[in-house]
Amino acid sequence: MSESSVFELADVYFQYRPGEPALKNINLNIMSGERIVLLGPNGCGKSTLEKVLAGLIYPQGRVTAFGTVIDAHNMRDKEFAAAYRRKVGFVFQNSDVQIFCASVIDEIMFGPLAMGMPHAAARDRALELLEFVGIAALADRLPHHLSGGEKKKVAIAAVLAVNPAVLILDEPTNGLDPRTQRWMLDTLNDLSQSGKTIITATHQLDIVLELADRVVVMDDSHTIIAEGRATEVLHDRELLLEANLIDERYHVHLHGEDGHVHVHKHVHGRS
Repeated sequence: MSESSVFELADVYFQYRPGEPALKNINLNIMSGERIVLLGPNGCGKSTLEKVLAGLIYPQGRVTAFGTVIDAHNMRDKEFAAAYRRKVGFVFQNSDVQIFCASVIDEIMFGPLAMGMPHAAARDRALELLEFVGIAALADRLPHHLSGGEKKKVAIAAVLAVNPAVLILDEPTNGLDPRTQRWMLDTLNDLSQSGKTIITATHQLDIVLELADRVVVMDDSHTIIAEGRATEVLHDRELLLEANLIDERYHVHLHGEDGHVHVHKHVHGRS
């Protein structure tokens, strides 16, 4: 793993409405090639933090990516913004918000064509990515007629089409059937092995071990309350209770350092 820093956030604060902070006192460094999980309950600010990293919203405080400040002033420069979008890909929780073309293959070709890639090369890349995500047979289909899992694959392929160094995903396994969820986890780890920085937001404890070198824990106060290796975080029951990720009736059981995670409910004082 490279020791170069991709993101550095210092004293970041953001609010959508006055007096209702979505992020408070966020200080975070992310290194090139890391697999980071942002772990916290719904509404804690994970998605907002990811949007900050993706350059979609501009908070108070300092956000640096690849050694350059990311703010509204710099992102108004169209060339700068386009270059940043090529480096940092964002996959929304709801795939419908980022799919807009008339066919699946057009969706995946859109980014490369916008970069100036010749049409034939863009089509070749799109076909290759359709094979990679396992939906080559859907190339000419209307994206909005696909299943939720198929749409998620289209969204990921469209982001990968510009070959970003960083891939940011918001609750990527939500709503997926078990087979597609397994595909998602395997694909993200394959992408990590290729050198990409992978940042995933989730509240699902059972996928954390498979997706994280480091876990950043947020809670309902909209700030970071802990960081650590996945096993350390998942073994810390008091931390998980504080972050509202489990309640008193549950405990977390890990099957080996790199194994599965189960959240068990106590019944009549027994697990």
